[in-house]
Amino acid sequence: QVQLVESGGALVQAGDSLRLSCAASGRTFSTYTMAWFRQAPGKERDFVAAISWSGTSTVLADSVKGRFTMSSDGAKGTVYLQMNSLKPEDTAVYYCAAGVRRPGSNPHMYDYWGQGTQVTVSS
Repeated sequence: QVQLVESGGALVQAGDSLRLSCAASGRTFSTYTMAWFRQAPGKERDFVAAISWSGTSTVLADSVKGRFTMSSDGAKGTVYLQMNSLKPEDTAVYYCAAGVRRPGSNPHMYDYWGQGTQVTVSS
């Protein structure tokens, strides 16, 4: 099993920056890719970003390209989502996920999920 714990969510204003963290523990050696998804009230869970633990392969959703960056620290077992120029439409619960396949946007590719952290961007 792999346990994922997200942190860093907050209430911020439009244009602000925020960094989310996801700490992985347990059988992390069994995973290859980490990802971030987000879910706004009444909407489906959407892909945000994914990265291999080595950091050599990354994928970003078009909606966040140029504003968000995902990075990994394998030694710490932690991945980060740096979010800049935040917009009200970025408001959502952000979930961390882990999987054994190469980075991708399909949530069914991921086997483990965290509990989520709330990000609220006010206008």
